[in-house]
Amino acid sequence: MSEKTSTELATAEHHGEEPLFPLPPHRHRLTDTDPRAARRAERQVATMFVLSALLVVAFVAVYVGVDVRSTLNLGPFGVVNASNLLLGLTMGGAILLIGIGAIHWAKKLMSDEEIVDERHPLGSPKEDQDAALEAFQTGVAESGFVERKIVRRSLIGALLLFPVPLIVFLKDMGPTDVNVLRETLWKKGDRILVDITLQPLRPEDLNVGTLVSASPEGLNEVQELEHTQNARAKASIILVRMKPEEIRSQQGDNWDYQGILAFSKICTHVGCPIALYQQRTHHLLCPCHQSTFDLSDSGNVVFGPAARQMPQLPITVDEEGYLVAADGFQQPVGPSFWERG
Repeated sequence: MSEKTSTELATAEHHGEEPLFPLPPHRHRLTDTDPRAARRAERQVATMFVLSALLVVAFVAVYVGVDVRSTLNLGPFGVVNASNLLLGLTMGGAILLIGIGAIHWAKKLMSDEEIVDERHPLGSPKEDQDAALEAFQTGVAESGFVERKIVRRSLIGALLLFPVPLIVFLKDMGPTDVNVLRETLWKKGDRILVDITLQPLRPEDLNVGTLVSASPEGLNEVQELEHTQNARAKASIILVRMKPEEIRSQQGDNWDYQGILAFSKICTHVGCPIALYQQRTHHLLCPCHQSTFDLSDSGNVVFGPAARQMPQLPITVDEEGYLVAADGFQQPVGPSFWERG
């Protein structure tokens, strides 16, 4: 590989060579000619890296010290969650400062000499490999990473602290008590209500081929008490109606009511909500990763990455003829990893 500087390209005509793409004369940066400007740029880069490290510490402090339910009034921008806002600002600022510092370092302090690499065969001979290694070592030396200790140390410090928020985030991967994932609000006798409208359902309200998203009676009161959407996420179900003779199997004896079946709405792969139903095949399709479940055959998986059937909710009717749960779910709803112990 042949490398030529802008000076060599400019004087190539004296040697009978005409460069295809001549470069303009090289203009030195202020930091190339003024040591004080170089030191000032070095301090600026180091300051950004140090501020990045401080923002990571601030992120942890916010995560520990700010109530997740606290809010801030931003005037025309409305009321926002204080914890989310501060976590975003500190984490985003830490990433931004490392990026800006690295760019400032490259633009002001690293080598700024233009070169042209002539094309060569893809296979590199031993001489070129040695030349590449030498060029890399030269680049390391010219970058000032070894020479400029304050930049090197501040960058290493910022990068060492940067993974800390990722470790802190692990706490939000799930509750400490995994048993709460195994239980939902559904219990024997709970009426089945249409989502949003909260209308109770009778069997005659559902035609063959109908799919309805539903939830248990009393869900809204529980959500208001807990200030969380977790209850809705775990308790959401779908109702489908098919001809009784089309039901090949169920997860329990007579868990349907006149061909009406109830299943969890949460995919057992990674927890996406499902409501795509094909009446002819009785298949339920997850829009996230295309896991497909046969609701006429116990909700078993027929395609896709899901490894477990959709949990079925046994249903019946109460004395007034409304659809109700005959019992709660007999297996955990949601992603299968909840079952791993």
